[in-house]
Amino acid sequence: MKIVKDALIMTAITVVFGLLLGLVYEITKEPIAQANYNAQQEAYRNVFTEAESFVEYEGFDEAAAEAVVADSGYPDNTIEGVVVAQDGSGAALGYVVTVTSHAGYGGDITFSVGITNEGVVNGYSITAISETAGLGMKANESDFYSQFEEKAVESLEVVKGTATADNQIEAISGATITSRAVTNGVNVSLAYFRTIEGGSANE
Repeated sequence: MKIVKDALIMTAITVVFGLLLGLVYEITKEPIAQANYNAQQEAYRNVFTEAESFVEYEGFDEAAAEAVVADSGYPDNTIEGVVVAQDGSGAALGYVVTVTSHAGYGGDITFSVGITNEGVVNGYSITAISETAGLGMKANESDFYSQFEEKAVESLEVVKGTATADNQIEAISGATITSRAVTNGVNVSLAYFRTIEGGSANE
């Protein structure tokens, strides 16, 4: 009888905890979704400060994006989505490509890359990163990410030491892996941009 009683108690506890977890999930689901949305919108604005609005790029296709990544030479990336940056009249200023690099030292790095209609990189804005403090986390600091601003190149490369060409990015000291992960994510974004009708490579 004691075994049966203990089993019933454990079952009741499990059910109660399950109900509580379900309740907590329902309560927090909407605020978490809103917080994620706000963070993403902020990232868009960071890379397209002149844009008034951002709308989903209707031509985005997940399978096509995977093919672009495979052909780009930077396979450790996933293109998460693309939005069109618009001015106040609804005219397209360019695109924002959100990419996740799986090649970070501490794990995935997700960020959004702004690219104008002319193929100029406005910069990137990170929404998720878990790199080492004082090293890879510097990818989220101006000294590093400012190197990507106003770049009109087909691709970028990481160098150790001072960058001497417009397509070169100076690696973060002690965090070359992180530097390459972000740079290759930007390169993948540029590769996808060139597949968009009207992208600079198609004109």
